[in-house]
Amino acid sequence: MWKCDKCGREFKRKNQSHSCSGDKPNTIDEYINSFDGIKKDTMDIVRKEIKDVLPDATETIKWGMPTYFQGENIIHFAAHKNHLGIYPGEEAISEFKEKIEALRHVALKGIWRIPWGEEIPIKLIQEIALYNLNNRKNTNIGKK
Repeated sequence: MWKCDKCGREFKRKNQSHSCSGDKPNTIDEYINSFDGIKKDTMDIVRKEIKDVLPDATETIKWGMPTYFQGENIIHFAAHKNHLGIYPGEEAISEFKEKIEALRHVALKGIWRIPWGEEIPIKLIQEIALYNLNNRKNTNIGKK
């Protein structure tokens, strides 16, 4: 077992690749501002557009990523090396899989991957966020 000095997580392989930044952000501002360039710009836009359709949702950090919470988790997003991950849950991904795949994006168990540098499908992100808000009992995206 190997333990990362920055985040404290344990792994089977020494120096196993993983995402951590040592000190975890406490706010969405801290999270987004820890990036620069296209990643920061994209997340700033996604944040604003989600907040526009979820004005009563609380912004928080859960599982190390920006989360919108209103009675329960509605939607999350996170920066990865090659893509922005949108995490609306398995039911929402299933409901919108055809639209996501029409964009030639990957949609897996509760995750939608939007490659960096591509046009941000804001209307679809907003549609999914509203779907989850209106169908919260079925979102299966956690209730922490």
